[in-house]
This record gives sequence, C-alpha cells and structure tokens, in this order.
Amino acid sequence: MKSQQPQVSVIIPTYNRREMLRQMLESLARQTLQPGGFEVIVADDGSSDGTEDLVDSFSATLPLRYHFQEDRGFRVAAARNAGARLATCPILVFLDAGTVPGPDFVRSHLKTHSAVPRHHAVIGYCFGYQPYSGLALPAGEMTSLGPVEILRRHAGDRPFSDVRHTVFAAVDFDAGRMAAPWFLFWGMNCSVSADAFWEAGGFDEAYRSWGGEDTELAYRMFRHGTGFLISREAWAIELPHERRLLGNRQSLMRNARYLLKRHPDPILEITRDAFNYPDLGLVESGAAALAAWMAEAAPLDVLPELEKAAQGMPPDATVAIFGCGRAVPAALPSCVLFDFDPDLLAEATAAGRHAGYHALGLRTPLPTQSVDVVIITSRLEGLWSRWGDLIVAEAERIGKRVCGPPQSAQAARE
Repeated sequence: MKSQQPQVSVIIPTYNRREMLRQMLESLARQTLQPGGFEVIVADDGSSDGTEDLVDSFSATLPLRYHFQEDRGFRVAAARNAGARLATCPILVFLDAGTVPGPDFVRSHLKTHSAVPRHHAVIGYCFGYQPYSGLALPAGEMTSLGPVEILRRHAGDRPFSDVRHTVFAAVDFDAGRMAAPWFLFWGMNCSVSADAFWEAGGFDEAYRSWGGEDTELAYRMFRHGTGFLISREAWAIELPHERRLLGNRQSLMRNARYLLKRHPDPILEITRDAFNYPDLGLVESGAAALAAWMAEAAPLDVLPELEKAAQGMPPDATVAIFGCGRAVPAALPSCVLFDFDPDLLAEATAAGRHAGYHALGLRTPLPTQSVDVVIITSRLEGLWSRWGDLIVAEAERIGKRVCGPPQSAQAARE
C-alpha cells in the first residue's frame, strides 16, 4: 500500500524547554491526522538541557527532524528559518515549544489551507496566551490533564481566552473583514504556505530579542499579496510559565522601532504605538480609519495652503510639511515632505528637489529641532481626532516653529 504523502511541516523553535517540549510532542503524537500526514521539525536555539535526547525518544512515534544551532543569544527567527529549510511539505505550521496543540490541530490547519488558494496564512487560536500578564492556568494542571480536559474546564474563563479574542470577535473571526490582519499573525500558533513564506523572504534574522519578528514577516507577506484567515479549530493551549514582563515589553518596543525603520509606512507608525500601550485593537481600527480618510482626501488640493504659508518665509528656511499632497509651491525652498498617500508623495518628490517620507508624522526620522518650520496641512484633518496630539508633539519636536494645524482640525482637537 502506498504511504501517505505528508502535507504539513510543524516547525517548533525551542530553547531549554525540555519538559514543555515533551508535552507538545506527546500531543502531536496523538493528532487525529495520522503522523504519516505531517512531519515535525524541532529547531533548537542552543539548548543544554537534553533536548536532543528527548527528540530522539519520539523518533518511533513521530516523523521527526532535529536542527541544532549554537547558543549565541536569542535567535528564534533564525531557528524558525532553519526549520523551514528542512521542511518538505507545502504548508508550514509554526508552534512554540511553550504550547500544547489540541487533537485536531494539524488537521484543522490543513483543512483551512485546502479551502483557499496557495498564498494564504492562518492565524491559529491560543488559549491561555496572555503575554502581557501573569499565568492564565494553575501551573500543575497541564501536567495532569490533557488539552481537551483543560479546555472543557476553562473555556469560559476570560483570562484563559486568547489575548487577541476581542479583536477576533469584533469581525466574527473573519480576517477578510480586517484592514490589518497581519498584526495578529503570531508565531506561537500560525501557518502559511511554503510558497508565500519564501517569496516574502522568511523571518528577518536581525531580530535577536523577544517579540515582533512574526509581525514583521506577516506585514511583508501581506504586502506580497498573501491572504489571512483565522481558525478557531486549529487551537493550542499556552503552557504556564514565568515571563519577563518588563524585559519583554522593553524588547518589544526596541523591535517596534526597528520595524518602523525597516518599513517606513503610516500603518507602522500606528503599530509602534500599539506595541507601547499595548492595544491590540489600535492597529486594526487605525488602519481602517486611515484607509477611509485616504480615499476621502485623495482629491484635496493643499497647494493654496502651502502658498499662503510660504509668504514671507526666509529663502534659507528649512521646512518640513506634514500632508504635502501632490505638489509644493516653487516659492518654498528644498523641503522634507511627509504624506500618507505614496502616489501623491511620489508626484511631489518626482523632480528631486525635495526629500520625501511615506508617513503620517507620528514618528519621523528627523533630529530634534532640525528644521525651522513644520507646516501641517488640512490633508491630516480627518485624522486629527485620533492622532492630532501626537502629530503636533512630533512637529514641535523636530521644528522650531509649527504652522498649523488647520483651524477646523484644531477645533476638533479641542
């Protein structure tokens, strides 16, 4: 009889989590999709606790591959990429060593992918995943009870829900209704077609501390045309373990700054603030508001505003413009331009006289007090109630004088 061709590669990065990994591998060995239908790859980031021996002990029950990389600090992105390079299947499932999958986990990821074209990613649900707070479960329960019984006992407990649950529920778990589904694609339980993963370039191995490498990959995949789905059936449970809450948050903020530096984009200005609060709904609501205003503001001509602002301005003044639109008056000297519409920004900078940044003005790369005047135009009016305070604060940081905001926007702010 012909053996089953595996369709799913489950990739598990790990570092000194031998006992957690044991529980995970035990659950993978009990999947309703038989082991012949998937393979498991453990990508070890330099463990010294006997992880390799543990993996070897499962070789008779799971189709396993093991990759070891030297311990040179936190390199989970590199470990995941190494695991993906060993994968032989068209679907890559990523599962952290601190999570235990439900019995239909692999089958549900496969089923979700089978229903859509190849360039898709799936966001799995993770019960008990609360990275910004303490333990969601009593520490001993997972060792004595299986994932199905744990779920039966705690499914209605709010602290046991996935930290993203409220955002998921707001769209009835339909990622197609989301403006920024990539923001919730997290490495502890997710999957993607191998084609989409490699066409986007895999994980960025410059990430060397906790948080954000999965978000950055998902952003690139989204830009490459990858669609996103949410699967409640492809669930796993986060194992209780202590977290470095303060250290993780500091690391996440450093990585958010790197994300914005690598991909200057208005939505990533918003994302940086979402990491800071943290507010998981901020990116989704912000992306939707930005898209709506971008369409409304497309015909808005701010050239008369800029001409008025240029009157009496010294010829040697350095100027930055937030919301430049498609053209800048000839009377203005060489400027630094910011706009949330990349097409209009390209028109404004086409002649090569001005530098340009695709940005709202929440976060800019300019040094403090580096320009004489910052002009804020009415192209930002529809965004004022949400981000006006931050835009003004940034303008005041980089500019010695701020011209604007428009009176109607200022009134809405007050």
